[in-house]
Amino acid sequence: MSSAANTSQRITVPQLRARKGGEPIVCLTAYTAPMARLLDPHVDLLLIGDSLGMVVYGFDSTLPVSLEMMIAHGAAVERASTTACVVVDMPFGTYQESPQAAFRACARVMAETGCAAVKLEGGAEMVETVAFLVARGIPVMGHVGLTPQSFNVFGGFRAQGREDAAARRILADAEAIAQAGAFAIVVEGTVELLAREITMRVPVPIIGIGASPACDGQILVTEDLLGLFAAFTPKFVKRYAELGNQVSEAVAAYAGDVKARRFPGPEHCFGRGPAKG
Repeated sequence: MSSAANTSQRITVPQLRARKGGEPIVCLTAYTAPMARLLDPHVDLLLIGDSLGMVVYGFDSTLPVSLEMMIAHGAAVERASTTACVVVDMPFGTYQESPQAAFRACARVMAETGCAAVKLEGGAEMVETVAFLVARGIPVMGHVGLTPQSFNVFGGFRAQGREDAAARRILADAEAIAQAGAFAIVVEGTVELLAREITMRVPVPIIGIGASPACDGQILVTEDLLGLFAAFTPKFVKRYAELGNQVSEAVAAYAGDVKARRFPGPEHCFGRGPAKG
């Protein structure tokens, strides 16, 4: 398949934006080519989340994730998928300094991965940056509420918007980011009524994670819903499988066969074959 044909089949940023209030947008994270191939037929958007720092690399937070990591994983997901819109998270420290610094980092991500858009965390303080990027041809997905890169400011991973002042701030953040040009916004870890209000009042699709069923779409970390990431299970995750247990059982069976010399068997070995002459 040619690269042009591959691109033409993908769900686009304008198509996703147009689904505000319509059919819910299905989103999942992907970090590798094999997983991207499995998810691609079923989702509208694949996010290469900086959550890969915890899920793939074993970090305690997303803060150590580098631009090079995001580019490597983003390019792998882009190559392995053909339908979903691919969005790459911008890691901590690559976009907060200035709109100009953000543009250089985001342009590099888009050029080296082929992704359709980038995702930035933050509210009112990121308005200038979002507008700067969008005006220069970089589609931006926003992220408000519980923003993992700011977990030190929040004092941990805690639900946001319980107090009236915090709820007003998060709503204002979402409205400001949408007005700045974001085509969609992730709302994470907020009380349900706040997420519902944001969805009603903000004119771009709201993608919920630990938010509300009223959101315009939903996203989860794929390894959480498959039962592959067992370090902890957030309240908002529904496990659709327990593949971690199946992996452990399969590896235990393999180890037993190797130790008992049951594997490899004759059917797994190459014969000498007829002599050539």
